Amino acid sequence: MSKTKEKILSISRMLFNTHGYSNVTIRMIAIEAKMSSGNLNYHFKKRDDILEALYFEMVAVFDRRIKQLNTTEITLETVKEQIVSGLQRMIDYRFFWTDLYNLLKLNTKIKSHFLNAHKERTKGYHYLFEILIGKKILNDFAFDRESSFLIERMINYSNTWLYNSFVYEIEINDDDIIQYAQNLMGILYPYFTDLGKKQYKELFPKLFV
Repeated sequence: MSKTKEKILSISRMLFNTHGYSNVTIRMIAIEAKMSSGNLNYHFKKRDDILEALYFEMVAVFDRRIKQLNTTEITLETVKEQIVSGLQRMIDYRFFWTDLYNLLKLNTKIKSHFLNAHKERTKGYHYLFEILIGKKILNDFAFDRESSFLIERMINYSNTWLYNSFVYEIEINDDDIIQYAQNLMGILYPYFTDLGKKQYKELFPKLFV
């Protein structure tokens, strides 16, 4: 990718995060980038092309993480690290997550990838649960669909935590990210074995003070 395209995407992401995608025009991006609208249109013919480029820029890390899941050592500590990293990346592209429903309607390519990613995330969680059960960190489930119900709750929380924080005008800092990671992993707490609960408490000691 050319440096000009990278500059346009960086500026667009900043403007979308600040004002919301629907409130930012090509002209606003061009002015901020100190170029003509015509020059910008040479690189991106319409605003939707910028949205699409930013989306796939964002999810490249998530897609790679899913593909590498079965080659990564899985512990509750590495799960926490991956969650914190993912939450931070969501903040970097927060315009998408705070307007998720509307943006998915605007671009069929993004929607198709997002829906497929949901399936891959579901498979990833099932794999994660199998590993944690094998390591005696997670109890086995009482019935087949129980794990699927739990996964749906965790994915829904992952998709909406940022939206909720903006609705209630919460300024997010590093401590907040740890808290959101704590909340997401806390959904698993009732299913942890004694070993799992011990490790969870070691990861989030402030919760148990």
